[in-house]
Amino acid sequence: MEEDEGKFGMSDAGGASFAELFAQQETTPSHFEPGQQVQATVVRISGEWVFLDLGGKSEGAIARGELLDREGELKVKEGDEIRAYFLSAERSGMLFTTRMGGAATRGHLEEAYAGGIPIEGYVEKEVKGGYEVKVAGSVRAFCPFSQTGLRREQSDEEFVANHHLFRITEFGENGRNIVLSRRAVLDEEREQKKAALRDQLVEGMIVKGVVTNIRDFGAFVDIGGLEGLLPVSEIGWGQVDDIRSTLNEGQEVEVTIKKLDWEADRFSFSLKDTMPDPWQTAADLFPAGTVHVGKVVRLTNFGAFVNLADGIDGLVHISKLAAGKRINHPREVVETGQALEVRVEAVDSEKRRLSLALAELAPAVAGVKAEVEAPEADYRDYIKETSGKAEKPMGTLGDLLKARLDTK
Repeated sequence: MEEDEGKFGMSDAGGASFAELFAQQETTPSHFEPGQQVQATVVRISGEWVFLDLGGKSEGAIARGELLDREGELKVKEGDEIRAYFLSAERSGMLFTTRMGGAATRGHLEEAYAGGIPIEGYVEKEVKGGYEVKVAGSVRAFCPFSQTGLRREQSDEEFVANHHLFRITEFGENGRNIVLSRRAVLDEEREQKKAALRDQLVEGMIVKGVVTNIRDFGAFVDIGGLEGLLPVSEIGWGQVDDIRSTLNEGQEVEVTIKKLDWEADRFSFSLKDTMPDPWQTAADLFPAGTVHVGKVVRLTNFGAFVNLADGIDGLVHISKLAAGKRINHPREVVETGQALEVRVEAVDSEKRRLSLALAELAPAVAGVKAEVEAPEADYRDYIKETSGKAEKPMGTLGDLLKARLDTK
């Protein structure tokens, strides 16, 4: 950093040189590799420099200009934690950077490539296969489409004609062939956010997130650095036939954390759990003896399940489907999707069971006991399936993310 090196011997606004200011901090030199990332605390702001506590009695400094916002105001204060990269040790001081900017040379770009230091670039225009990016003022570089980090719901309008941070993934022909990745920077930031969230999140917690991608089996939701799956069975209490009619990419949602598997990198959420359980009011809405119109949603060997409301399915046992006549399967008298008028015979909210009979046949079968009651195990399986408690294996989140990337 030629410009920065010149500043090392200059006096700051207080009249002391960088070396003198550093000496006042009683710094104990530590060994850092160029490009090594550190988490540091701002301990002093003086003139052109911001001093950092690196832990273990080690301190460093970063140029104040790197930490200014667009209005020229300093974005940090004493006590704030920042992430920085080691550049070099000069005159008893260790110099750090948050990124290399427009003052960098090709030599600095090579240092950034070797050290993995982010570099600021200006996206000029779209070219074949990606975008042309200007770095270090006028050096041309290339960012492939796959490395922009843009989601499908984002347009390139927010990418082109803007400054972004990139990581140099290829540096060839003495800097005449430079390939960049913005995605690498975003992935690193996401991993750091995820690490910070590990100590904050617990299963059962309700959090806010944004829908990032929608697939037939569910939707991916980002809760601020951690992305997990919202399975289709957890979107609502009722059956969801078309996820896209319920959710949109970019939509903000409030979800419950269902599972946190840090080792397998698998996280799942529930939208349904943030909603009232319909079975809590089922006995009031569908008391015994009342008649309702529902839709047949599933046929089993022991009867037909009829949906009366979101999350509320009742069973018409096979013995009550044909006025006492023996049939081998419910499909002989009813079909999936058919509207049926049914009478409620019994409600068990605790077991989430609703016993029904065909309204037109109810008087004829009221005194007839079912020849074979619905198998308890089969009924439990149905309830688990419709309540989302028996999810089908979908592989690791990595597998799902790979499938997601294949669609981009």
